[in-house]
Amino acid sequence: MAIALYDVTVATFLQTLGGVSGFLERGAAHCRDNNLDPEEIVETRLWNDMLPFRFQVVAVAHHSRGAIEGAKAGAFGPPTEQRPLTYSQLQALVEETREWLKALAPADVNGLEGRDVTFQMRDFKIPFTAENFLMSFSLPNFYFHATTAYDILRSKGVPLGKRDFMGAMRMKQSA
Repeated sequence: MAIALYDVTVATFLQTLGGVSGFLERGAAHCRDNNLDPEEIVETRLWNDMLPFRFQVVAVAHHSRGAIEGAKAGAFGPPTEQRPLTYSQLQALVEETREWLKALAPADVNGLEGRDVTFQMRDFKIPFTAENFLMSFSLPNFYFHATTAYDILRSKGVPLGKRDFMGAMRMKQSA
């Protein structure tokens, strides 16, 4: 059985974005319940040379919705979002990304197979086919940044577990 590009990418993005949405809400609830300012989390880094929580969430949106947009356009680069987004704005960004992805037709994504996509950062360029770009570049980046955002919340004491990260699994439907 062949696996469709839509199922490997968009369905996977949606599952994990559901997890991200959930753990962001758990983080907000933890802050409310413990009289903590969620804005203190926004600039938290796990290590000094790492980008902050804000960037991690922006990168999750960028490597999902932005990756599909890049595959359609044939070009993709690093995130350019520079606004100092609040915690609630980051939550809204994840929801906007989920809604945009939900609106995609599988045929539109599957039709990207074989198209050229170039990742470019300054003068550095990497050529890909759309499916190799999405599966070998954007999906690993997507998971890296989702995991890092999750880990930052855990480091702040938010009570999260693996199921919070995973989102709703795509289980076999009963007959």
